[in-house]
Amino acid sequence: MKLSSHGTDPQVVRVEETRIDAAVAIQFKDAMRLGVTPAAKRVILDLGAVEFIDSSGLGAIVAAMKELAPGQRLDLAGLSPMVDKVFRLTRMDTIFVLYPTLAEAEAASSQGAGPES
Repeated sequence: MKLSSHGTDPQVVRVEETRIDAAVAIQFKDAMRLGVTPAAKRVILDLGAVEFIDSSGLGAIVAAMKELAPGQRLDLAGLSPMVDKVFRLTRMDTIFVLYPTLAEAEAASSQGAGPES
């Protein structure tokens, strides 16, 4: 599972794979644990490259959120229509703040606000 990262607050972690599923869920969790900077109060997970996610992938993202340090927050950005639909059908949109684009997520950081729905 390949992730790239930039910034410190917010820290942007980009998933460089097209799928987050059972085949890569453990690697995803490990990569997030190793890649997230404890000093970042806010982490934006950029899912712009992800075209498919299954229940194992959802579970891996939830697990990554739970492993964050106290006071850290995980927001999601750039969800494809299919991935967005999975998050909404499973009501994960009540757990995570979802941004249509990375630019909107980063702009919200500077404004201290969530997306308008």
